[in-house]
Amino acid sequence: MLRNSVCAVLIFLLAGALYAADPNELLAKVKAASGGSAWDAIRTARTKMKVSVGGLTGTAEALDDVTAGRYVERFKLGPMSGADGFDGAVLWSQDASGQSRVEEGGDARLGAINESYRRAYGFWHAERWPAQIEDAGTQEENGRKLLIVRITPKGGRPFDLWIDSATMLIDRTVEKMAIETRTTFATDYRTVGGVKIAFAARSTNGDARYDQRATIDSVDFNESVEDAAFKLPAPPPPDFALAGGKTFTTVPFELVNNHIYVDVKLNGKGPYRLLCDTGGANIVTPELAKELGVSSEGAFEGRGVGEKSEDVGVTKVEKVEIGDATIANQVFMVFALGPFSAVEGVPQLGLVGYEVFKRFVATVDYEKKFLTLSLPSAFDYHGTGTIVPFTFNQHIPQVEGSIDGIAGKFDIDTGARDSVSILAPFAEKHGLKEHYGATVAAVTGWGVGGPARGVLTRAKTLRLGTLEVGGPVVDLSQQKKGAFTDPYVAGNVGAGVLKRFNVTFDYGRQRLIFEPNANSSRPDTYDRAGMWINRGTEGFDVVDVVAGGPAEAAGLKVGDRIISIGGTPARDLSLPVVRERLRTESVGTTIKLAVRGDGKPRELKLVLRDLVP
Repeated sequence: MLRNSVCAVLIFLLAGALYAADPNELLAKVKAASGGSAWDAIRTARTKMKVSVGGLTGTAEALDDVTAGRYVERFKLGPMSGADGFDGAVLWSQDASGQSRVEEGGDARLGAINESYRRAYGFWHAERWPAQIEDAGTQEENGRKLLIVRITPKGGRPFDLWIDSATMLIDRTVEKMAIETRTTFATDYRTVGGVKIAFAARSTNGDARYDQRATIDSVDFNESVEDAAFKLPAPPPPDFALAGGKTFTTVPFELVNNHIYVDVKLNGKGPYRLLCDTGGANIVTPELAKELGVSSEGAFEGRGVGEKSEDVGVTKVEKVEIGDATIANQVFMVFALGPFSAVEGVPQLGLVGYEVFKRFVATVDYEKKFLTLSLPSAFDYHGTGTIVPFTFNQHIPQVEGSIDGIAGKFDIDTGARDSVSILAPFAEKHGLKEHYGATVAAVTGWGVGGPARGVLTRAKTLRLGTLEVGGPVVDLSQQKKGAFTDPYVAGNVGAGVLKRFNVTFDYGRQRLIFEPNANSSRPDTYDRAGMWINRGTEGFDVVDVVAGGPAEAAGLKVGDRIISIGGTPARDLSLPVVRERLRTESVGTTIKLAVRGDGKPRELKLVLRDLVP
């Protein structure tokens, strides 16, 4: 979260003005107006700043190798801290515990190239980094004329510089990222070492609640810098262990709605049943945080597959225990998961995932429902499973693959209940709705920000590395905001596919190991009722009905409440069990429902049939 603030604003804190009606000529004039040859003398820059976001304040420090575009920055913000850097070849990040990873997935490299270009002042030094530079017109705003230059660094993506025509200083940059457009405003220009620097910057995605601000305390140019300063940091001392000198621990898990739930102790209390998500951050609910005696700080932006943002606080948990495994001093997000209890049909207390999987080799036995955590130093695989290499898309493993021969990058996500979700930009780019003749539109999932909607079909083959999976049900996302609008990712592979295998997540070696299990030959099925139901106060609330589907044919409507199924009161039934029944019972099965809507009870007969043949 903070990385956007530090990365996005630093160029303003270290650069002057640009304008390009005839770009190549005007860039030289702007350079002269904002410092001229003084910029050429700058080789390195160390910048110390105060930063604020989400109601928290802290500090940050950035070091730039201006001639090569290398950089490293570190921040401390409440209970959060971290770093990221780029050595000219490798982009990396480091979390509060000192754990580092190479960032290669999604749009990470494009973002790094743009940052490197700006930090190298490539717009004044084409020999450092070539780019396409264009006049992008003008805008009038509050009586000011703003001149826009569009720059696309070689290997990067376009970004716009907005210039105040009166001062000829940079007013802002605008860059379309994976799932948001980020605008960073520059103010309070001062002269340091003969060049003009913006001492204040504000970065926003348009929601002022989550604006990120930075103000400079000091800038020092041309100090001596070692190459090692920009390199991926060495691993920290281990903050994890297994009791009694063991090399692995195995714990049972529940598979609920295709989600993995494990028992976890926090600060010696519990165990608590928490969702386990390979790419998810540590999360506790405000209620659980209170029970643990830890306080939440800040209000950051949380995003998921839904189209809304949610407020997320942060806290520290001293000890996390799963079986015989322990991890110390973990940052946890504090997030109100209450609405997910209705979606999941079981109480929601929190989540663990990436931080556990990063430290141990984790094997998910979907067949027998066991999770095994092994010390990486003791794990040596000699089985016959298919090994698939991956890169990190932030916290999420991402693999090269294809859907029916169309190549793309696929995130591997145990936190997703469905089989394959094709992200909206990829589906649109390749005309997949038309290609498959997909017409069944439905709510296909539910996450942070609300429901996810898509159009359903069935693919012939999903390929992940060299692994091939036949006949998966595919959701062609129709989301307009949120994680499923990322143009740099083809799709998200969830437990509907993963549970056909026992899967080993070896984050240290960046590989996945797929071993077919008893589920591998079972056909992939989709809900045969044609509706989405959540747990309500007196039964199951109907929140979506598929047009032309069995539920609509039976007379069900959005807003209805199912009060009994087959004569059994809905309050006595498990939502996950009912969903499984509606998905797996035979085509043609008739299910009797008692339904209340608009205050009028009625009896209905729901006849199951395949919506995705």
